[in-house]
Amino acid sequence: MTGNSKTKCVVAVDAMGGNFAPRNEVLGAIEAYNESGDFDLLLVGRKEKIIDEIKSNNLKFDEKYIIHAEQVIDMHDHPTETMKTKPNSSMAVGAKLVRSGEAHALVSAGNTGAMVVNSIFGIGRIKGVSRPTLTAPLPNEKGEFTFVADVGAFVDSKPQHIFEFALLSKILIENIYSINNPRVGILNVGEEESKGYKLTADASKLLRESELNFIGNVEGNDIFKGTADLVVCDGFIGNIILKFAESIIPFLKATFKNYAELGLTNKLKIGMVRGPLKEALKKANPENTGGLPLLGVNGISIIGHGSSSPLAIKNMVLRAKEMYDKNIVNKIKGTLAEYAEK
Repeated sequence: MTGNSKTKCVVAVDAMGGNFAPRNEVLGAIEAYNESGDFDLLLVGRKEKIIDEIKSNNLKFDEKYIIHAEQVIDMHDHPTETMKTKPNSSMAVGAKLVRSGEAHALVSAGNTGAMVVNSIFGIGRIKGVSRPTLTAPLPNEKGEFTFVADVGAFVDSKPQHIFEFALLSKILIENIYSINNPRVGILNVGEEESKGYKLTADASKLLRESELNFIGNVEGNDIFKGTADLVVCDGFIGNIILKFAESIIPFLKATFKNYAELGLTNKLKIGMVRGPLKEALKKANPENTGGLPLLGVNGISIIGHGSSSPLAIKNMVLRAKEMYDKNIVNKIKGTLAEYAEK
């Protein structure tokens, strides 16, 4: 089911997906609903547990919008096997709701691999997409974002896949982040065209021959510099970059804590800068992004960290609604159709 200005957005939340489910999922999803109100919310999972969480937190939510799903996919389940072993999981049921048209979006902080598999096979791929991508915004020195794709939907790629990552991500960046004609770079070990290996060379050729605003090779340090708006790479490399980038804030927190513990003077110094530092690093906090969209499936799929807080869940739900409101899925279909005709 895709965006339609005449239809109210329906977001299905996998209430059992995540390390702190269903508490964080229920709190975050209902907070998003109360904050916006301009969409319908479905909570999918073990109904009695969801109701208990709602009651224990003195929340109001109509039980008819709770969709019971008995099975739960955990972080140790093999992603591809869950389609057979847990067909009635909250994640699988949520994907079926999108495929049937009862929902427009599925949000989950559960097993990432399983969410990718259930989105691709449960919701289905858009015609012309050989491999969907996860696109992540990373803060840069300019106070903006540099986007990286793919960051782990798949761990091996072909040149055509990398070209598609760029095309799919371009549509997201233009419509959600208002960056027109984003500069696209391919991650490499040097700026020179002769650098890299066959995958990057062949993908570069496809990008160079396209109508994308391709600027050539970029290096790892260009991501935080903001040299390109979008950096494309293999999902194996992209996932390492994402995990490394997300580790910076916890590293800084631990470093400041260790420094403060050396003495009272140090503690006072840290206390003076804590507020400004927190504000300055706000863009780097993944909770404010919430989750990442899996672009290329025939519906909206937002995937979050297993440790997602209620704030992260709330922002995932609101991002799903924004993607629906801006008709991202249909815009991807239209763009792919245009390329197919060329």
